[in-house]
Amino acid sequence: MPVSEKEFRAELRYRMSLSVAKTMLEKGIISEGEYSEIDTILLEKYRPTLGTLLAGKPLI
Repeated sequence: MPVSEKEFRAELRYRMSLSVAKTMLEKGIISEGEYSEIDTILLEKYRPTLGTLLAGKPLI
């Protein structure tokens, strides 16, 4: 099933935003708990198809 433009954009925005949060976590700017909270907020905001399936799982 092809991904719609809307779904693609939601996925892209979720992953870009989460990437910023991950960098902040790695630099010690935010805690694990704050990172988890940000992830939850981003999942609710963007409702990404793959992001929901992969939430909390490392991509590599």
